[in-house]
Amino acid sequence: VQLQASGGGLVQAGGSLRLSCWASRSISNFDNIGWYRQAPGTQRELVARLTDTGSTTYADSVRGRFTISRDNAKNTVYLQMNSLLPEDTAVYYCRGATVALSPKYNREYWGQGTQVTVSS
Repeated sequence: VQLQASGGGLVQAGGSLRLSCWASRSISNFDNIGWYRQAPGTQRELVARLTDTGSTTYADSVRGRFTISRDNAKNTVYLQMNSLLPEDTAVYYCRGATVALSPKYNREYWGQGTQVTVSS
């Protein structure tokens, strides 16, 4: 399974970007799929996650500014990022996960990162 993230770039504070994560298999096969980010010197953190039932989870720092969505027909998950702040600067990664009855069969897949830089 491959995940390919794209859409990063340089934007001024207050601007918007939309990230895309394309999966090489149907995204409906993932139990959850989402976006994480990692800034230099920090741990990777959850930004937004979407489950197969449609429920969403957002980090407190992005709630109300970012929106995660999916297009099953295109095997793609999006992260619409509005009102960007300099502290949103990070490498953004997409992750898909399948959860099995036995944890040893749980699987996670990561895409390559895409850099988002927000200038002040």
